[in-house]
Amino acid sequence: MEIPYKAIPPETLRNMIEELITREGTDYGEQELALASKVKQVMLKLERGEAAILYDEALETCEIVLTQ
Repeated sequence: MEIPYKAIPPETLRNMIEELITREGTDYGEQELALASKVKQVMLKLERGEAAILYDEALETCEIVLTQ
């Protein structure tokens, strides 16, 4: 089930984005970016519909995924 990012409290959404960014193995290319820049990139993807937040009822987990 897709959860609209606007339905998530801002602090919770930021925590979700930071958790995604800090996962081991996340690659942002050759240039390393500051955490704030990475958070902004993910937020822009959510706002543009290029990413979505999915809730798995069976596992009771949320995940941010690319929609393309």
